[in-house]
Amino acid sequence: MVILEANHLKLSIKDRLLLDVDKLQVGKDDRIGLVGRNGSGKTTLLEVLAGKRDSEGGTVTARGTLELLPQLKRTDTVKSGGEVTQEYINQVLAKRPELLMADEPTTHLDKEHIEWFEKKLARWPGALLLVSHDRMFLDKICTKIWELSDGKITEYKGNYSAYAEQKEVERQQHELAYEKYEKKKQQLEAALHTKETKAARATKVPKNKSVESGASKPYFAKKQKKLDKAAGAIKTRLEKLEKVEKMREAAPIKMNLHNEESFKGRVVIRVEDVGGKVGQRVLWKPTRFTIKGGEKLAIIGSNGSGKTTLVKKLLEQGAGITVSPAAKIGYFSQNIATLDVNQTIFENVRSSSVQEESFIRTVLARLHFYREDVHKPVSVLSGGERMKVALAKLFVSEVNMLLLDEPTNFLDLESVEALESLLQEYEGSIVFVSHDRRFIEKVATRILEINAQEIQLFDGSFQEYLEFEPQNERDEQAEQLLLIETRISEVLSRLSITPSEELENEFQALLAEKRKIMSERM
Repeated sequence: MVILEANHLKLSIKDRLLLDVDKLQVGKDDRIGLVGRNGSGKTTLLEVLAGKRDSEGGTVTARGTLELLPQLKRTDTVKSGGEVTQEYINQVLAKRPELLMADEPTTHLDKEHIEWFEKKLARWPGALLLVSHDRMFLDKICTKIWELSDGKITEYKGNYSAYAEQKEVERQQHELAYEKYEKKKQQLEAALHTKETKAARATKVPKNKSVESGASKPYFAKKQKKLDKAAGAIKTRLEKLEKVEKMREAAPIKMNLHNEESFKGRVVIRVEDVGGKVGQRVLWKPTRFTIKGGEKLAIIGSNGSGKTTLVKKLLEQGAGITVSPAAKIGYFSQNIATLDVNQTIFENVRSSSVQEESFIRTVLARLHFYREDVHKPVSVLSGGERMKVALAKLFVSEVNMLLLDEPTNFLDLESVEALESLLQEYEGSIVFVSHDRRFIEKVATRILEINAQEIQLFDGSFQEYLEFEPQNERDEQAEQLLLIETRISEVLSRLSITPSEELENEFQALLAEKRKIMSERM
């Protein structure tokens, strides 16, 4: 059953055709992730489908109830962003629409509440159409991906990872097509050169030929005409050869890192007996840890646990925090006030850079600002694009440690993946706060968790952290299991001699307790 159908949708903003969609259908069991670059029209499409915005042409037909969970939510409240998002989610789910559309629903939610929402949607009986930059969320929820690009929708089967694999296949096919095109083009150009050279020589009478009667001249003229015709045919084939553009390749990053020799692998920040408080509320008890040059430390924890407070303490270098003279820290907190809107992208980034122009251009290209794009004034950029410029400006400045507070907010998926790649190659230290689980998984080499007023550090990737089970907990379970098995043996022995309902009940209870511990250890 089709819950929603749209036909021949068109919508322009200023002179740009934003939507040009022939046909869309959402079935009653569909779970669709809508992806695309910042400014591609994802939010606009949801609003048109939900009847919140009119299109210039086309029709939208709803055959069931639908609700839209908007990206921009009310701010006239003392509640946190996460609390407001949860409130909106609960209100929409309570209406039980047959089609739920949601625009960046995990924004401001911490890891626990994202997982809570995922479980809600896993049991959701209706259809879903979601816009999200959270790839793990799209992986767990979606069975179909719609990619919006240049106003058109392309559909891909599977979750986000399946979509990414299909895009990689498309990229490889494009590379093969480009190689085939280049090879054919070179063959035709070589053949054309040969024919043109022969045609130029055709009117010249060879030295061993007699020219007394001039009888040979028509022969060579005819030969030249034939060669010219063949050359013309090759030119036509060249002109009709379907051009395939070369794929842009990501240039490697090798930067001149500030104080590299005295920085890498050495302790650059030492935290000793530092606690965290907001008013009288304890965020974390006094703790101690170190950060080394070249480490990439992710700070995780629930909303309100003190992640940003910890980052600011590191930045301010208060009591108990020692920073090596070799470390030079740069801070990013989604603040784009550092940008001069009257300057171009390149001028903004170069203004505080100690790197060469070629390196600046490489970094900008890695963040998808290509060639003449770098000369656009910042004033015409979207919010997400300005975020990328601010990140690039910090990246190429005279620093060797980046403190990043939610750097992926407001970035589209393509930009998040570009930033991941850039940070993976960065040879300085990175300390960052993020709720984006895939981003943490890709970038972090060490995890710092704030939980229940305690700070715990884990040396390893995010995936290893998720799979880790403290040894003392396993030892305690092993001892408990051994004790239960001993009691089971005793009860069985007594049952064999004097069976009773009381002993049978005790036996069944012990078996249930054993099964529970075994399942927890799996």
